[in-house]
Amino acid sequence: MDFSVKPTLTGDRTVLRPFTEADAQVMGEIIEDPEVIRFTGDPSHELTPERLRSWYGSRSDQPDRLDLAVTDRANGELVGEVVLYEWDPQARSCTFRTIIGPKGRDRGLGTEATRLIVGHGFDQLGLHRIELEAYGHNHRALRVYEKVGFVVEGVRREAESRDGEWVDSVVMALLDREWAALSRR
Repeated sequence: MDFSVKPTLTGDRTVLRPFTEADAQVMGEIIEDPEVIRFTGDPSHELTPERLRSWYGSRSDQPDRLDLAVTDRANGELVGEVVLYEWDPQARSCTFRTIIGPKGRDRGLGTEATRLIVGHGFDQLGLHRIELEAYGHNHRALRVYEKVGFVVEGVRREAESRDGEWVDSVVMALLDREWAALSRR
């Protein structure tokens, strides 16, 4: 599997493209959005401008994962990211995650971006399985994943304490044959 080729994937509403250092400031603002923090957690370390520039500037050099910027096709604005990572060669599987900031929400951009990268994972990279975990209270994300075709495999009950409350973690996955059946429809 070669993740070193970072494609540009174009949909009706979004363009997924490789990250550059120039994306660091906007991604920093997105990561620090209160709703993003609520559903992904606080960053594990301080997000200095230097650290963000180093991270997003190095995404295109990673041979074992695919990080793409989600942009609004209408105006080119960066609204989030989609990532395939934790490549397991024996299982031909990856883990998926996404962050969509405030300017990208409730317009179908996250759903289309998810479809684009999942389709790339199955159709171009030859993945067998893509899995994810999402908080049980992240209803928007769970709806997106179900629309794209992900199936709930289990719930890790009260897996984490968030803001003084125990929250579930929902484990979902999509298999290549399920994607192929959905794509034929």
